[in-house]
Amino acid sequence: MSLIKSENNSYPRSPVGGATTEDFVKEMQQGNNNILVAVRCRPFTNQEIQRDPTPAVHILDEKFLVISPPNSEFNSKKFRLQEKQYTYDYVFNEISSQQEIYNKTTEFLLKGVLDGYNATVFAYGATGAGKTFTMLGEAHSPGLMLMTLGGLFSLVEELSLERDYQVKLSYLEIYNEVIRDLLNPSKSMLDIREDPAKGVMVANLTEIMPNTPEEVVDSIRKGNKRRTCEPTEANKTSSRSHAVLQIFVQQRDKAYDINSEVAVGKLSLIDLAGSERASNTKNRGMRLIEGANINKSLLSLANCINALCDANEKGSKVHIPYRDSKLTRLLKDSLGGNCRTVMVACISPYSGTYEDTHNTLEYANRAKNIKTKLQRNVVNVSHHISKYTVIISELRKEISHLRKSLKDSKTPALNSTTTLNKKLNSGSPYTKLKCKRLNLSSNCSTNN
Repeated sequence: MSLIKSENNSYPRSPVGGATTEDFVKEMQQGNNNILVAVRCRPFTNQEIQRDPTPAVHILDEKFLVISPPNSEFNSKKFRLQEKQYTYDYVFNEISSQQEIYNKTTEFLLKGVLDGYNATVFAYGATGAGKTFTMLGEAHSPGLMLMTLGGLFSLVEELSLERDYQVKLSYLEIYNEVIRDLLNPSKSMLDIREDPAKGVMVANLTEIMPNTPEEVVDSIRKGNKRRTCEPTEANKTSSRSHAVLQIFVQQRDKAYDINSEVAVGKLSLIDLAGSERASNTKNRGMRLIEGANINKSLLSLANCINALCDANEKGSKVHIPYRDSKLTRLLKDSLGGNCRTVMVACISPYSGTYEDTHNTLEYANRAKNIKTKLQRNVVNVSHHISKYTVIISELRKEISHLRKSLKDSKTPALNSTTTLNKKLNSGSPYTKLKCKRLNLSSNCSTNN
């Protein structure tokens, strides 16, 4: 079969000049932001193989797939017109590893977050399509959440010699349109607020400051145990809520002044509950109510995606219904605001879920056209005069570090205060500047 154009009459992203997805990522890092959309197709389950092992999804390369209706032969000319073709930034098949997906969809976001930019990664798809496995993973195969946090702490450790970093995280779920704190289950019925500086946030949500990746893993595992999951006919471990893990990173110069800049980045990792049909899940009672609320919030998300695409295509202002659900309010910045966003659409190859898979691919295809407006989050902080002692202490630490570095490099001893000051100034220009602003002159470097 030849590679023909996709249903929306387009080739893979940025067709002019044949740009690759790697080029697109570079443009994204420079501020030209479309949502990066990846599709992941999970393997057949044993039960699906027994029912019908004929796949409805055919992945032709790393960007291109075809979906064909049930009970049709993929190579049959009779059904060729019923096939639908789609192109995305990445298409992952059933043997793609968690590490590969992390490397291509999430890893490149981390440096931006540490530099004060917002980023979001969320998994979208029908129930049982593999969203929770992609985001959370298992003990032997960690998902995007744990790998992202591990990568983030590695970068912080690598860059901590030059700058100070403070990492906070929160973990919540949206269950039946109620926000629950997964780190502190005693808190319930939390409300969403919109702060002019911080954007959309949840009031009174617990935030912890972990110092090691192990503390993070422990917190997430405890939160996952509190998350609402129940078996259904479609999925034995169905997530009945949307889970949102948010990481906040603040960074500033080690030797800061009375007036200093603090960059604040936010990374959101979201495992959405899956859409489902009551006829397939055979839900009754509470499970039926949960499914209705899940579908309602996902419908609101789909409506927002459609409205954002219409706004981009028409070039005019269109009302975006963010307030239709708690989920879309939380995703407001991620979809149409100040954020780099990655959507991982999870699908099943099973022909019995053809309609759900087709719907997921359609919304993922629409999401490719959404643009966000990226800007760095920098806050100017004016410290009180009482902070002088703290700043002097930081300067002394820096001087001590420089002295140790000079000693380790076997530099001849510096007996003269004047010579020492010259060496310090040449090694760290901002030390001289900070001493001058504090009117400390050379005493800054000698009073150790």
